[in-house]
Amino acid sequence: MDNALYVAMVLSILILLASMISVELGVTVAIVEIVLGVVAGNVLGIDPPEWLNFLATFASVVLTFLAGAEVDPGLLRTKFKESFLIGGVSFLAPFLFAWGFCQLVLGWEPRAALIGGIALSTTSLAVVYAVLVETGLNKAEIGKLIMAATFVTDLGTVLALTLLFVRPTPWLLAFVGVSAAALFLMPRLESWFFGRYGNRVIEPEIKGAFAVLLALMFFAELAQSHAVLPAFLLGLAVARVFHKYPPQLQSFRVVAFAFLTPFFFLKGGMNISVSAVVANVGLVALLLGVKLVPKIAGVYPVARRYVPRDAWYTTLLMSTGLTFGTISSLYGLNAGIIDQTQFSVLVTVVVLTAILPTLIAQRWFTPSEANDR
Repeated sequence: MDNALYVAMVLSILILLASMISVELGVTVAIVEIVLGVVAGNVLGIDPPEWLNFLATFASVVLTFLAGAEVDPGLLRTKFKESFLIGGVSFLAPFLFAWGFCQLVLGWEPRAALIGGIALSTTSLAVVYAVLVETGLNKAEIGKLIMAATFVTDLGTVLALTLLFVRPTPWLLAFVGVSAAALFLMPRLESWFFGRYGNRVIEPEIKGAFAVLLALMFFAELAQSHAVLPAFLLGLAVARVFHKYPPQLQSFRVVAFAFLTPFFFLKGGMNISVSAVVANVGLVALLLGVKLVPKIAGVYPVARRYVPRDAWYTTLLMSTGLTFGTISSLYGLNAGIIDQTQFSVLVTVVVLTAILPTLIAQRWFTPSEANDR
């Protein structure tokens, strides 16, 4: 029996089950998929195969690209101050607090403490975008503001990881060059491409976007970086084209949410080791508070000033984590900066923050503009 087919079969059943549970409980499917990912990894004993790792990474890049494409550039300009302040505080408050806590209270080595601060500073653009699309808030002003603020937070996370740890290499320069070329050329070619090849059942525009995103991923891997932030900027750059051709954007969403994103969220849940959580439950609880308390204390007053009606919803979604928290932790493990126990604890905390704040936000603080589920 082909083990890859067995894993694919089991995961596809879990994906279908997650959709059904999501509808019955009225919570975003991303949360259910993460929880079922925990079950797959810890109860069913499935180790993520290489194809799942690839699909999960590609899904995170596609989700981020779509999030950028959903942002209204005009709104981003008019709401720059709000998004910058909310996103900036969302990164800085937990980064400084977690860094100090890991080093001064837990006694982690200074570089390990920095990795802890970076991993716990993030907001998951993938989780935020999935929730906003599912509730229809991606079309509302509040949803676009949250996505823009999330980008600012993740920009701070990536800059911190790059400036503190990543050594400049020729491949990093190549990655920056390829990203800049894509940002310059794609918006200028996309309008012609849509006009000439768009609105066809074979969807050449989606294939073209996938090809560019895969090129970014290739050069990012060579540079020991990640393609998520260039993907967001690329989506932002072509947002006007997608707004001009809404059926193509809807087709892109269907492909992403029907096939790619479930594997991303399942993989996120599979990163949790229940045995590691049980063995370090006190530390997990402490670090969960270390991330959430400064996030909430920092973001809520700013959100209260600029979006008073939806301040709690904004604050809770800004408290989520997944993609960059996992990436930062994995970088620290591979570089020998943190050990396996520290890695397991950090990733567990990161994944829990993808679940708990989202669940609370959806249950009690969803804005009135959201679609009826």
